[in-house]
Amino acid sequence: MTLHRAAGGLRILRYTLPERTIHWLAALTYCYVLLTGLAFYTPHLYWLATLLGGPPTSRFWHPWIGLLFFLAVLWMLRTWIADMRITSVDRAWGRAIDHYIRNEDEALPPVDRFNLGQKYFFWVMLWGGALLLISGAVLWFPERIPWGLRGIRYAAILLHVAAALLTIGAFIIHVYMGTAMVRGGFTSIIRGEVSPAWAKAHHRLWYERVTGR
Repeated sequence: MTLHRAAGGLRILRYTLPERTIHWLAALTYCYVLLTGLAFYTPHLYWLATLLGGPPTSRFWHPWIGLLFFLAVLWMLRTWIADMRITSVDRAWGRAIDHYIRNEDEALPPVDRFNLGQKYFFWVMLWGGALLLISGAVLWFPERIPWGLRGIRYAAILLHVAAALLTIGAFIIHVYMGTAMVRGGFTSIIRGEVSPAWAKAHHRLWYERVTGR
């Protein structure tokens, strides 16, 4: 049941348990590959590898956990593909994004279950993850690349770093928006529920669709 009464009043189910599970699996695996990747990127952050079990352990698990992260994102794609399509409603919301930045939600056009920023973040992590996987595979098995094609190795390094920086930037923005800017967004991905007032204020079209009001 989408709308039900709880101890704190009426609540709306926003994320099912499988959706929350795969979200946190993707988040935690990304954090691991982020930290180990930073450790390998510069000597100044090499101490991170020590905290994560030591350099050999980090080097061994970095590609495997990276693969698990991408599989989790693919699972999210399968789950949310209909919700992640960008529509005319999203484009209208995007044109008024200055109100969102100033936290003037009442002046924003109504949106469905996810807003344009959330959708952009999802697609950045999906395609960025794909680039990390492809370039990472070259770096994982460099001996498979003939020395005469060593340019592929250099290109893979540049692509891997660029994709990593892109996803890191998107990830930081996502965490900030979900915790500091939109109060209630973080708890919704933990408990799975939101109040009707929150749903109506931030995702009015979704609220009307799931409640019939």
